[in-house]
Amino acid sequence: MSQLFDCAVIGAGPGGGATAYHLARRGFHVLVLEKEHLPRYKPCGGGVSPAVAAWFDFDWSPAISAYVDTIRYTWQCKDAVYASLDIPEPIWMVHRAIFDQFLIDQAVAKGAELRTGQAAIGITRHLDHWEIKTAQGSYRSRFLVGADGAKGPTARWLGLGKRGTVIGGAIEVEIEAPVPEANVAHFEFALVRDGYLWNFPKAQVHSIGIGSFGKHKVDLKRPLACYVDSFGLSLDDVTLHGHPLLLWKGPSVLHTEAALLCGEAACIVDPFTAEGIRPSLWTGVCAAEAIAEALAGDQFALERYTERVQKDWGEDMRWAERLGQVFYRFPSVAYHLGVKRPSATRTMGKLLYGSLRYQDVVQRAIARLTGSIQG
Repeated sequence: MSQLFDCAVIGAGPGGGATAYHLARRGFHVLVLEKEHLPRYKPCGGGVSPAVAAWFDFDWSPAISAYVDTIRYTWQCKDAVYASLDIPEPIWMVHRAIFDQFLIDQAVAKGAELRTGQAAIGITRHLDHWEIKTAQGSYRSRFLVGADGAKGPTARWLGLGKRGTVIGGAIEVEIEAPVPEANVAHFEFALVRDGYLWNFPKAQVHSIGIGSFGKHKVDLKRPLACYVDSFGLSLDDVTLHGHPLLLWKGPSVLHTEAALLCGEAACIVDPFTAEGIRPSLWTGVCAAEAIAEALAGDQFALERYTERVQKDWGEDMRWAERLGQVFYRFPSVAYHLGVKRPSATRTMGKLLYGSLRYQDVVQRAIARLTGSIQG
């Protein structure tokens, strides 16, 4: 009979890595199953709030490629505006292959066991444990965490709801020289409906992406090609990676018997900015706390996890969604009367840093935008 783990985590991204790390450092026997061989490429803008450092007791600097303290905005690739984020520490820019590997390495150093190249193909609930099946064999665990992202099957297997997704695209264009203005992140608001494009600097790499967060189906490749061209680059011989995003779409149950969801599998991506790494890490930290309490005999720990995520993150995402609805409905007004104001960037910096919440600023921002439209 196979050994019995305290917790099995499906997925080695930020949510799964954070869960595994915080459980392993508490002394629990943790298994992480990852379908890919690490390090693996992950299409992602790679912007991370430095606020996440407070949730871990190690130095993240080996996993950081660049630091951003300034934002450059454009409208139809023109009318550029530079603004300072004005936060205590610059935003991190990371390569997901390096970042995810670094985090899971910390978990393994604390005692977590990692199995790569082993996709979960099914789960079965027994009287006192879960059985997780892979092509290479089966594993037993008292608790289960689904951290397998937007395309993972664990949420469906657990009966925790159908996931609505939107599609984003990302590419990375390597250049021989260091990226110009390596401290500047770029955002373009006019080329794509209900969304934006970005160019995030990394060491000798332009990480360029596009996202549309509304209900309309839009062409992503044409505006992306136009945006890439504005930097003197080309899509020739560059692979475009499309990937789904699980935006927050309202309260949902994130737990069931001896199991829960974290990371993007829990639909926690910011519906306004599409920020996903910070909330994934945070839900991983919360998941580890809940599993630890449940292992200690607290039968309501997983239920409180759902309540905590919905209260501490979900309620603020409701305000983010409201802001997005107004912003993307009237993008020209939002850009010229909102984004171009230096105070807007300072506010966004504080939102990303965690020193402000959407509910603190959205009502005033919406009132300003709608007032301008009506006037």
